[in-house]
This record gives sequence, structure tokens and C-alpha cells, in this order.
Amino acid sequence: MNVKPDFNRFLAAVNHRETDRVPLGEILIDYSIQSKFLGRPVTADDLAAQVEFWAKAGYDFIPITVSMMSPGKVTEESKITRVLKEMVLREKPGTTDPKAWNLEMTSFIHERPDLDKFPWEAAADIDFSKLHAVKALLPEGMKVIAISGKIFTLTWMLMGFNNFALKLVLDESFVAEVFERVATIQFKALETIFGMDHVAGVWVVDDIAFGTGPMISPAALKKHVFSWYKKVGDRCHENNRIFLMHSDGDLSVLMDDLIAMELDVIQPVDPSCMDMARVKKQWGDRICLIGNVSNELLRSAPTSQIEARVKELLREAAPGGGFALGSGNSVPNWAKYENYLAMRETCLKHGSYPISIK
Repeated sequence: MNVKPDFNRFLAAVNHRETDRVPLGEILIDYSIQSKFLGRPVTADDLAAQVEFWAKAGYDFIPITVSMMSPGKVTEESKITRVLKEMVLREKPGTTDPKAWNLEMTSFIHERPDLDKFPWEAAADIDFSKLHAVKALLPEGMKVIAISGKIFTLTWMLMGFNNFALKLVLDESFVAEVFERVATIQFKALETIFGMDHVAGVWVVDDIAFGTGPMISPAALKKHVFSWYKKVGDRCHENNRIFLMHSDGDLSVLMDDLIAMELDVIQPVDPSCMDMARVKKQWGDRICLIGNVSNELLRSAPTSQIEARVKELLREAAPGGGFALGSGNSVPNWAKYENYLAMRETCLKHGSYPISIK
């Protein structure tokens, strides 16, 4: 099996071509999984170890976050958390409860005065240091994909979902202003990203759907969210970068709109509510798919079931390119390590083109 990184392999999948094998694709793999794979600790600050993991595990790129929020839960390390903590402590010195600045617990923009006093300038001070530092660590053939996005998620979190939903009906222009403030920060970051030749794409992370469908109306998403992501897609392609998106939930009624905003790749094709074979048949000639081994399988299934699911995905989605194998969301710390290995190794063993799995 060839595990040497070669971003041209991943690009071939994006462009619906077959190469030597089906690429692997993840937006996040927990450091505990990376540590077990390398046999030594891998931490958030140890870029060299992270690069070593992604390269040795068979990935053609390493994802690096450059946005206000990282994939996964809101943590103390998230840029937006630090900004909110500073704001809270300025207004209420002595506050010690971290819930006071945690977006999952507290909202901050309820009315227009809140919009004006929010520290947008501090939020816009994006840290690109890891994106710069990783360049010297990349082995030949490997690229970086910059993780950005959260235009929808950060907007409703800052407002609180109930308030956001009400204002979307009662004061849509106010909500549009919040969207614009959030999106403008992400959009401006693109210029720095495009100045780095080792960064080959932008991967926006924004959960826009539940298991039953979109979180808000498709019309509202198209007007307030997809319009911004269309600009991101256009700028990516103008600069010869690929444009990827992560969203959980059932995206079926949104797929045509996602493709229309110049999206190259969608991940993970949520296995809890979307069927990969159907998605491949209906949209697979217009967009590359990454996924979708269920995280529930990674958590509790025997390795034989993981192997069977990977083979099924390779048969259904890999022929003709336009597919990379990955999890049904990301690889969390509660995934069985042996199941992660089974997912990876089965793809490397049976994913050689042409696909010939019986």
C-alpha cells in the first residue's frame, strides 16, 4: 500500500478522476488517536508530530484551523472564546465561571447596541502562525487545507438560537448585519491564506442542518449564508484553490444550492440521515464526496463491521473518482482506536484503482 502523501491524488478525486488509490479524508482526528498511532504524545502545539501523523497515516494533506472557532465543541483555546472572555472580564471584573464566556452557554448579541459594542476588531485578529510554521515541516507532496467557516454557526451562537430565529422574522436586517460582520472577518482572512503556496484549499465548517433537514429555511440560508460562501468559492477558484465544506445533517434539499455556490467537496454525507449510494448517484458527478463511516460504528462496532462498511463504500462511491474515504463526522477521542485503524487500513488495502471488491 502506498501511504506516501501526494496531494495530486486528492486533487484527482476532487476532479472525478481515478489515480492509484482512493484517498483518505478527515477534517479532525483527536490527538489521543494521533498519539496512539505514533506511540508518543501529540499535542495541539506540536505541529511536527501532527504533520508526522497525517503523513504516516496516509493522508495527502493536514488540516490547520485559521478561523474564530475550531471544528468540534467550543473550547477555551478557540479564538472566539478568548475574545469573549476578555470582553466579559472588562465588563464584569472578577467573573470566574467559564460559562459566562462560553458560546454554548451564553449569547452576546441580542439587540443593535450589542452589535456596536462587540469587540469585532479583536475577533478579526486571526492567528496565522501555525499556517506559516507548518510549511517547513511538510514532506514532499503534502499540502495544507485551511479550516475556516462557521458563518452560520457563529452568527446564531452569538445571538442565541431562539433570539436569532425570532429576529430572522421580525428584524431580518439586524440578523443580516451580524452575518455580514462574521462573514467579513472570514472573507478577509482569505487574502493571507492565498498568499501561501503550501495551502491548497479552504474547508469551511458550518453545521446547517439537523437529521431531518435544514436548521432554517433554504431561502434564508441561500440569502444570508450561501451568498457569502459563493464569494469564498469564487475567490478559491480564482486563486487555484479547492473549496470544501463540512456540515452534519440531511443536506438533500440543499445539495443543488451547495453545488451552485462553487463547492468542490462536501463532507461527511451524514450517515445517520443520508445514503452515500443515493447521493453519489444523484449528485456525485458534480461534487466530490468524503465520508461516511458512521461514528457510532467507530465507537462500538467490531472491526469486521468496519471493514465491511468500508468495502461497501468503496464499491458504491469510489468508481470514477469523486470520493475520499473518511468518518461520518470526525474521529473523536471516544472512537475505538482499533476501529479507526480498521477504517484506514481497509481503505488502503482495498481502495486501489480500479476498484475490484466482490
